[in-house]
Amino acid sequence: MPKSLTPNQKTLLVVSQTFVPDPASVGQHMADVAVEMARRGRPVRVYASARGYEDSSVVYPARENLHGVDVRRLALGSFGKRNLLFRAAGTAWFMFQAFFAALFAPNIGAIFFSTSPPLIGFPMSIVGMLRRVPVAYWAMDLNPDQLIAMKKIGPRSFAAWLLERVNRFILRRSALVIALDRFMADRLMQRTRLDGKLLVMPPWPHVQHTGSLAHADNPFRTQHGWGGKFVIMYSGNHSPANPLRTLLDAAVRMKDDARVVFAFVGGGSGKKEVDQTISDNGLTNAVSLPYQPLETLHLSLSSADVHVVSMGDDMVGIIHPCKVYGAMSVGRPILFLGPAPSHVADILNQHPIGEAIRHGDVDGCVAAIRRLAELPEVELNRMGLLAQQVLDSSLSQNILQTRFCDGLETTMHLAAPD
Repeated sequence: MPKSLTPNQKTLLVVSQTFVPDPASVGQHMADVAVEMARRGRPVRVYASARGYEDSSVVYPARENLHGVDVRRLALGSFGKRNLLFRAAGTAWFMFQAFFAALFAPNIGAIFFSTSPPLIGFPMSIVGMLRRVPVAYWAMDLNPDQLIAMKKIGPRSFAAWLLERVNRFILRRSALVIALDRFMADRLMQRTRLDGKLLVMPPWPHVQHTGSLAHADNPFRTQHGWGGKFVIMYSGNHSPANPLRTLLDAAVRMKDDARVVFAFVGGGSGKKEVDQTISDNGLTNAVSLPYQPLETLHLSLSSADVHVVSMGDDMVGIIHPCKVYGAMSVGRPILFLGPAPSHVADILNQHPIGEAIRHGDVDGCVAAIRRLAELPEVELNRMGLLAQQVLDSSLSQNILQTRFCDGLETTMHLAAPD
């Protein structure tokens, strides 16, 4: 239960286009911070979109109290992701509403934002200047870096120049900047000096340990008829930043192997490639499923035998492979598709909990899957248990969320109440 509030206590304002119960990961993490700060006795107000991030037909309550957090949702703050124009329009309208809502919100002591939407830090930094309150920035991904790496804009284009100037402005105005790994921290420090205000830590997993749940007792496996199968799962956002072409080609190559099932769970623009590959090749060994509710996510994740984590070769330090923590939390080995050095490659180099394959190496991917499928169950369980132990020792939600909120309070001069 949240602690009781003291009179005239300043409010922490959280601004995020996506917020629970929306399944997008950024919103879930922002909610964790908001609820924890409220539990510590801080007044917390959230401005979020009243419509779903992926599906704008989903409408959430305009106002609610979430474990002591005052959540206020802005009308038409998302038009979905059906195309770039609709996405941009929803983003612009959300930012416009959020600017004026934050500008006139009463008794604000600090503003906290992430990258949902990507440029929300610009209007919030202006509000911080006008209201003379500190702002904190949680960098979940970096732009224009990502747009340049995906060749959506040129490195010398006006858009890249403008986004770079906006980023530097946000970083200079922030009292606290949180980077997700050492590679992202390096990119941020190349932009401006962050001495004394940079916190480097990964996001926490949202799934508690379920590694002891036997496959035979998992209703998700039963529902999809996976008894006796070896399930290779990719779960989460399907994006060009997390390419799956090598895995899809491996699924095609192994279409006659009755032991193995490839499960693609989630959404995103990259899901079209998955669905097209399954349809064009008549794959009976692959299945495409939507995002799963947070309350049953542990069942879908633990239904896999191996989890796939993918990162584009040009994405190191730009995005962070959060999927690795969900796999570790349910005690499953990891098949990493991506470059080295990188954050996941670092984990696998330090701990024998999976295999790493480079993009384009379909032969290597097929061979790795077959090696994992042929391992004795006791060896797979050993790898999964080690993954959970690594998570418990340094990467659990309790450890990371506590560290995050401690940093937020200390840096923003929000000393914990007595």
